[in-house]
Amino acid sequence: MLLLACEGPGAPSDGARASPDAPLPAPSAVDTVTFHGDRARLGWNAREEALDPQAVRSARFGLLWNSPPLDAVTVRGRRYEPLIYATPLHLDAVPVTDGPFAGRLFEAVFVATSNGYVYAVNARERAPRGAPAAPGTILWRRALGAPDVVPTLDGGVPLGVLSTPFLDASAQDPRLYAVSMDAAAGWQAWALDPRSGAVLPGWPVGLNARSIAPVDRNGPALFPDARIVSQRGALNLSPDGATLYVPFGAYADGGIGFLVAVDTRSPRVAWAFAGAPSMQLQANAGIWGPGGVAVGARGELFATTGNSPEGPGDHVWGESLLRWSPHLELQGTYTPFNHCQLDRADIDLGGSSPVLLDLDPSRTSTPRLVAFGGKQGTIYLVDRERLPGGLLRRPPCSRDAASDGSLLGPSVQPQYGSRGPLNVFGPYTDDVGNLNFAKMRSTPAALRDALGDGYLYVTGSTKTAERSAENVPPSLVRLRVRTLPGAPAWLEVDRRASAVALLNPGSPVLTSNGPNNAVAWVLDENAQRTDSLLAPGIQHPVLYAFDANTLELLWRSAKNELDLAGKYGTVTVANGVVYVGTGRLQAFGLRF
Repeated sequence: MLLLACEGPGAPSDGARASPDAPLPAPSAVDTVTFHGDRARLGWNAREEALDPQAVRSARFGLLWNSPPLDAVTVRGRRYEPLIYATPLHLDAVPVTDGPFAGRLFEAVFVATSNGYVYAVNARERAPRGAPAAPGTILWRRALGAPDVVPTLDGGVPLGVLSTPFLDASAQDPRLYAVSMDAAAGWQAWALDPRSGAVLPGWPVGLNARSIAPVDRNGPALFPDARIVSQRGALNLSPDGATLYVPFGAYADGGIGFLVAVDTRSPRVAWAFAGAPSMQLQANAGIWGPGGVAVGARGELFATTGNSPEGPGDHVWGESLLRWSPHLELQGTYTPFNHCQLDRADIDLGGSSPVLLDLDPSRTSTPRLVAFGGKQGTIYLVDRERLPGGLLRRPPCSRDAASDGSLLGPSVQPQYGSRGPLNVFGPYTDDVGNLNFAKMRSTPAALRDALGDGYLYVTGSTKTAERSAENVPPSLVRLRVRTLPGAPAWLEVDRRASAVALLNPGSPVLTSNGPNNAVAWVLDENAQRTDSLLAPGIQHPVLYAFDANTLELLWRSAKNELDLAGKYGTVTVANGVVYVGTGRLQAFGLRF
């Protein structure tokens, strides 16, 4: 049984009025304040009544509205249109306190672009005063510096905001946190007032070698040049709201992964953790998966890392799941048995971010779990209370899958000839799995059915052969979390979507009405990893909806119905509307 905590009371009625200095109303159960909806990255909205499989399959479902195109920028004489990599965020009721809409109350969606802008967009005005604002109207915008072009980013896209921000929707002190790269100042963490877009006092906080080196718990590696590190992983916030967690990967040799903790009450870099103490040889232990860091109820942190230089080394944490305290003290590690092979072939474990699962302890001896995948297409389930690795170095490399420290099912896995981690998107290989050959760069989503059984939904790219970049079904797979009283949990394949092959799917999102009428939503980039997003004729992304019970395809967006977007995108669904970030905000739902 997968246990999910209920959130606060519903939003105010449509008759509510906003005053110019109004606090945010009480949180709504359908607010989406972070990537995959919550700190644990579950990816499940269980309070969606309108979008059941029958309605989504019908002719009623389709495009509702588009926002205006978002702001372009000019860098060194060239104009760049915006791209949204970040997940849209949603609040049921936002009292706008500045600008032409001051004093009015809106259901709002927040988006951030590669051009370094953050926006609040009207989804619905709750109590129109005079002429109502149309859905898609921009309520406020804020530029977070001036982006620079990075040639290694998807064909030369400006590097502004790539990661999903975090909305702290506390009533008296609401904040929208975002991280952006400025051409002169480098990486900066910002805190904005979500009611107006105003920058809060003491912000931005510079994220650079000068601010990070004195508090790095795994040095002496220095934070690299801003243009070779990637801040693609979603932000997360401690349960008490006091600490913002910012993960970094790397684009180029000489880069290194970092996790940075920002004190939100006295804005400054409080702690940091380098993925390795040296920047030797190549990108080292980057945290670049879309979900970034998952945060548990007690403030404990979990993240997966990318490749490191092959071989032993103290405090080198590539190809690993790491657990930290809220102050970034390393508390536990897990590294797959074949990490040397993964390092050698650039098959990052860190391509998939973790999701935290809590099970009924009467059903299993391992009720507190963490699940994640990787570019190899393998899905891992680990007891997050008893991580099997040490705190000094990774374990010796092995070719014995049965020796792996994750929770293994009882069956022999054909790719190993023994028990071992579950390979879902094949064919299995230790030799090829990067760039267009990678099989998974997404975060699983979790769901509990009416019987209390837990499931994971995972997206990836099955290949026709070991050294082929051609994709075939399945690209969406449902895994069952199997349990027996007194025994560790394990994963098994429950169902595969057999009709659709996706090129580079983002992380799935699940909606349901309680345990019933579940739908799985997947946004596919529809282009290869190495394709330039600036190339003429680049394919537009496609949004898919699947029946989460049968994995039958219910609906897909029409060709070019979506604008061009960043890679590995994820949608947000609230109040019967699916929000997609592209070069604008696009909304889908029931039209009549």
